[in-house]
Amino acid sequence: MPSSPGAPSPEELEARIAELRTAVRRAMATGDRQAARAHRAELRAAERAWDEAVLGDTALGDAELGGPAPDETAPDETAGGAPSGARPAPAPPPRAAVPRGLVPVRERVHQALTLIGAPAAPKLIASVYAAFLPGQLPAARLTSLRRDEERSFRSAPYARPYYLCAALTADLLAPARGLLTVSTWPLEQRISGPLSARTDFLTAAIRIAEHAGRRPDSPDVQRLLWRFAANIPGAATGAVGTVEPGALIAAARAELDVHAETDRRQRRRAADRARAQLDDAGRLFGARLRAMRSATGTTDGEDDR
Repeated sequence: MPSSPGAPSPEELEARIAELRTAVRRAMATGDRQAARAHRAELRAAERAWDEAVLGDTALGDAELGGPAPDETAPDETAGGAPSGARPAPAPPPRAAVPRGLVPVRERVHQALTLIGAPAAPKLIASVYAAFLPGQLPAARLTSLRRDEERSFRSAPYARPYYLCAALTADLLAPARGLLTVSTWPLEQRISGPLSARTDFLTAAIRIAEHAGRRPDSPDVQRLLWRFAANIPGAATGAVGTVEPGALIAAARAELDVHAETDRRQRRRAADRARAQLDDAGRLFGARLRAMRSATGTTDGEDDR
């Protein structure tokens, strides 16, 4: 259908939609949720304009597609939509469930990291997945995952809603060995400073204990809780091998209060340097160590060691 005089063409709208989708993903990757919401609102408006330009009527377009677009309400048919008495469009067929064994490894890792809430090593990620989620996640399959994610990002930046990326060392802003994070986390959360290994361990302990109520009788959950409790003073108050989640949470929070503010300052300074020195790929996957050394002539350290 021809566009109105002065209105963008469908091709121009499609290009604008692609730009806005990239902008939404970039804003989420940097933790700027306010910008992400603004870009999302523009994206919805551009999508509605495309529907109008191509289909001629958004209500008709929704009916032909089997229902309203996500996050949009269905139009009122008595107020200018489909004619009264028209046969309703058939409901879209239900989406087939993905068999458990076919859930991609990266999605399983994302689920486990979301539950942990802090940078984590493959062994912990696999243990958390086994304790709380269906199926298994062999830690050996995670070794090449970060490299695959980086190659995907560099070939098509922000084409995916999230990436599994490395934690960044606070001194060199290089990828921290063996620690995975999620690109949509704030940059400060993806930094690993001198105290971060301990604060991340305590943060993970609290979150795991809070989720333990979902499977209180699971041996896998109890083993996981015990691994945390054995390394936190005052957390193991019961018999050996059994942990009361409330006691673990209290002990972990008490120690976390001691280190959290210093760790937060160190991460914030490192994150500020990363934003100033690194490009988008570097902020997700770390600086090229050789390039950083040649550019600065030295390495950056943190004050509060």
